[in-house]
Formats: sequence, C-alpha cells, structure tokens
Amino acid sequence: MPKKNRNVAGVVYSTDPDFQFQFDESAEQETPAPEKQDLRVQLDKKQRGGKAVTLITGFIGTAADLESLGKKLKQKCGTGGSAKNGEIIVQGDFREKIMESLKSEGYKVKKSGG
Repeated sequence: MPKKNRNVAGVVYSTDPDFQFQFDESAEQETPAPEKQDLRVQLDKKQRGGKAVTLITGFIGTAADLESLGKKLKQKCGTGGSAKNGEIIVQGDFREKIMESLKSEGYKVKKSGG
C-alpha cells in the first residue's frame, strides 16, 4: 500500500505540467526568553476520573524546550506527568510549588481558575 503524503494542501491532481506541490514547511517557533513567556497555572480535574492535575498552559516555543521544562517541574514535584501541545500536565495539586519554581527561573506566572 503506498504512503499518503498529508502535506500537499488538498491537491489531488493538476493538469498543469509545470505544477509543483507547495509543502507546508511550518517551522517550530523559536522559544522566547522566560521573561517574555506568560504562563498560567491551574488545577484541573475534568476528564481525568476525578484525579487532580496541575495544568501549565501558555508556553510558546519548541517541543524540546517544552519537554525539558516539563521534566524539571515533574522532578521538582517528584511526580509524573506529560508535556505536549503547549501544555504541561503534572499529576497532583502542586500549584504553589510550580509557581515558585517558574518564578525563580524568570517566567511570568499567574494562577488561573479557582
């Protein structure tokens, strides 16, 4: 079975003999300095079986930088979690500890939600 190329912007066939596919080469955003990041920290229980997680949103930058920040925060709290799609999820209620850690690294942090 042939592989499908998903980055052809919906073009199936062209009658133009000089046609070239225009691939979406959206490069990841470069990570700005921590002082320019505006992060939100909140407690989330929705769609998690009633278990509380600390959710950090608003991160702008590369996936590698998001993973490394998530790893630092999870190690600081001594728990698990994940980092993807611009969000960091840390298992448990660690809002205060995470806010202190992020502020010490130079991030602008606000508590969001209740």
